[in-house]
Amino acid sequence: MHMILQPEGWAKPIGYANGVAATGRQVFVGGQIGWNAECRFETDDFVGQVRQTLSNVVAVLAEAGAGPEHVTTMTWYFTDKAEYLDNLKGIGQVYREIMGKHFPAMAAMQVVALVEDRAKIEIQATAVIPD
Repeated sequence: MHMILQPEGWAKPIGYANGVAATGRQVFVGGQIGWNAECRFETDDFVGQVRQTLSNVVAVLAEAGAGPEHVTTMTWYFTDKAEYLDNLKGIGQVYREIMGKHFPAMAAMQVVALVEDRAKIEIQATAVIPD
């Protein structure tokens, strides 16, 4: 069972939660990027890489018997803040298609570079499967 933590009087966040409390088996998803199962990039489009990255996160979750609804926290690393902000609508659409209307605690930050040169986004996630 997950419980969203929303302090009284705080503005409700859009697209994420301020905090999540959960009990159960923890699943840690290492940083996923926008390449396919053969470690090949199919696109350099930012939203396209977000789609593939989220799909990769869901695939790893499935190996543990978990799904997007079990994610408690995500950290997004991207190489261009302007590109991220310019694509919020497309990111939101792709997110809802793959993750549903489940919004865990999140952090997002611009980084100088990712290890794979073509990668524009990397997402790390933690999930908790209820007992």
